[in-house]
This record gives sequence, C-alpha cells and structure tokens, in this order.
Amino acid sequence: MTAAHSPANTPKPPADAKISALTQPEATVGVVTGRPLSWLRIEGLAVAGAALVVFATTGQPWWLIPALFLVPDLSWLAYLVGPRVGAWTYNLAHTAPLPLALLGAGAGWHTSALTVAGAVGLFHLGLDRLMKYGLKYDHSFGITHLGVHGDH
Repeated sequence: MTAAHSPANTPKPPADAKISALTQPEATVGVVTGRPLSWLRIEGLAVAGAALVVFATTGQPWWLIPALFLVPDLSWLAYLVGPRVGAWTYNLAHTAPLPLALLGAGAGWHTSALTVAGAVGLFHLGLDRLMKYGLKYDHSFGITHLGVHGDH
C-alpha cells in the first residue's frame, strides 16, 4: 500500500453521507423514511385501535365514527388565513393533546359526547399516521413529516 492510498490519507465522507445513503434519492428534507416511518405507522395503528376500545366503552352507536371522522380535517379551512396559521391549526387538530384533553374532560365530567369526540379524534389521528399523513410544515400543505402528497 502506498502512502497516497493509506487509510490515514483516505478522505473521509461528509458527515451527512450516512444519512443520505439511508434515504431514498427523491427523499425530502424533514420527511421520515425507512424503519422509523414503519414504527410511526405501527404506532398510528395502535392509537387507532386504542381509540376504538375507548369508544366502545361509551355505549354510543358505531355510526358516529364515520359520521364524525372527517371533523378534524375541517381545520384545513385555517389555510384561508395563510399557510402559517393553517399549518398551526391543522397540526393542533392532528396531534394527541386535543383529543386526549377531550377524553380527560369526558371522563372527569362524565360526558360521553366529549369522550366520543376524543376517541374519534384519536382514531382519525391514528389512521392518518398509518396512511402517512403527518404534521404540516408552514411552507406547504402537501409536505408533512411522514410524506409528500400531491404535486411537489
């Protein structure tokens, strides 16, 4: 081995080379890929399943689930104000704190309507994650932390 080809003289790859080697060539910065994405999707399935179990304890009719399923998606209307407000509002309606607060309030006040709203919200959240619909970035409705949707 010559001095020019010794391990000491071999240039090191950039620090982000390992990261880029793990992502798809068309990967978008800020979008989860690979095994972490699989885990997040499995987590979404588990959340959706748990939400159905909670809903079953309310004794309410099952038709309420499809009837209320798209209510969190009405938060997209905030995009009419602008992308920053839209993303913030959409993400509020699509993360666990709001439906968990509704579940807690429903349990604490013995109000099945709040429990149903929380359970359906968590069910919606879980299925969104399973289908790779994630949290929105401020700059684009179609780019989420779990994937790119639409023309981008």
